[in-house]
Amino acid sequence: MFYYVLKYIFLGPLLRVLFRPRTEGLEHIPEDGAAIVAGNHLSFSDHFLMPVVLKRRITFLAKQEYFTGPGIRGRLTAAFFRSAGQIPVDRSGKEAGQAAVREGLGVLRKGELLGIYPEGTRSHDGRLYKGKVGVAVMAIRAQVPVVPCAMVGTFEIQPAGQKLPNIKRVTIRFGEPLEFSRYAGMENEKAALRAVTDEIIYAILGLSGQEYVDRYAADVKAEEARKFLRRPLS
Repeated sequence: MFYYVLKYIFLGPLLRVLFRPRTEGLEHIPEDGAAIVAGNHLSFSDHFLMPVVLKRRITFLAKQEYFTGPGIRGRLTAAFFRSAGQIPVDRSGKEAGQAAVREGLGVLRKGELLGIYPEGTRSHDGRLYKGKVGVAVMAIRAQVPVVPCAMVGTFEIQPAGQKLPNIKRVTIRFGEPLEFSRYAGMENEKAALRAVTDEIIYAILGLSGQEYVDRYAADVKAEEARKFLRRPLS
């Protein structure tokens, strides 16, 4: 209930006025039934702008940190994400990927839309990074279509680390659904998972026009952080 109050009364109208989102390819979103919407992830704003333009409700797997932040701001953020029906996922430890898959499959079994960012984290520099295979496991196991999505312009309005967004227009593009019935029963085969994930990422790339990096974003971020720490003090 609160999801629709936010979307149609409070947050949605405000976002439409501020960012005037253009939409392309909305007809590719199934009118009913389970499906995965897989998008690039450039900004904290992505969580709010994509649901605003969709007719159907979408549930995202959100990082657990959004639900455990300290202070008043942390509690408000947690309350917002819970009220909007988003699911916290712990991304640390060996079981992180399995937990995300379990939660995602639960959404799909109910015939709902699941939103996921295959890169696993926000891009820190606006480029598109190698996808993690969790999206492929879910697509193969649930046998549901995957709709690629490109957020265009959200990095410019709110890159990682920026608290308040810039007011600029954004575009949200949806591509033709991808289906992976040919991989049925192969969700434990590494080659199949990589092939499916790469197909999804390349579809997103075709929609977004980003520069592609064949490495995991988290690894690149960690490497750059280590280099920064090793810099000599001037």
